[in-house]
Amino acid sequence: MKTLKIPEATIIRLSVYSRHLTDVDRKGIITTSSGDIAEGVGVSPAQVRKDLAYFGEFGTRGVGYNVKDLRQHILRILGLSVDWSVALVGAGHLGLALSSYKGFRERGFIITSIFDSDPSKIGTKIGDVEILPIDKLEEVTKQNQTQIGIVAVPSAVAQEIADKLINAGVQAILNFAPVVLNVPPEIELRNVDLAVNLEVLTFNVGVQRF
Repeated sequence: MKTLKIPEATIIRLSVYSRHLTDVDRKGIITTSSGDIAEGVGVSPAQVRKDLAYFGEFGTRGVGYNVKDLRQHILRILGLSVDWSVALVGAGHLGLALSSYKGFRERGFIITSIFDSDPSKIGTKIGDVEILPIDKLEEVTKQNQTQIGIVAVPSAVAQEIADKLINAGVQAILNFAPVVLNVPPEIELRNVDLAVNLEVLTFNVGVQRF
């Protein structure tokens, strides 16, 4: 899909659409329309149709979309028709919250390994996953054929952890450390800086006051 140069905002909206369709499907609704989807997620019907049009034609004019079919199409586009093995590095407060988030598993992201450097945590379990020492990271990640790594460690060691994950064969990294990571161009990197997001909120709130 990268060659199509799909706007990132479209991919984000597709994820939102898929969640909405999951809720609609659970209610037993069979068909829906771009207007229904738009109302459910807070965009315009034209935006829904434009986002879907990047990937082909869906639905029937005058009838709408079959909810189950459209949901499956979108999940396939997002790569969520299969499960993904995820390695979580960092079992602190953030790591604990991430590992306990049920939404990951529901969307096909399976945390298959957790690593930390704290001896008091190593050998304990979060759910059914045992916390392992950092020196096991590359070995276990390779064994699990892990595709995605989550970095939830202090910024001072984040690059080292990212390097280990890359050496182990991960294809993508979700980085929660407040530091810029250097990764090869073939590695997908997504940074989540919670403080920056809060600062965007305060900026936008502040703008309204001027």
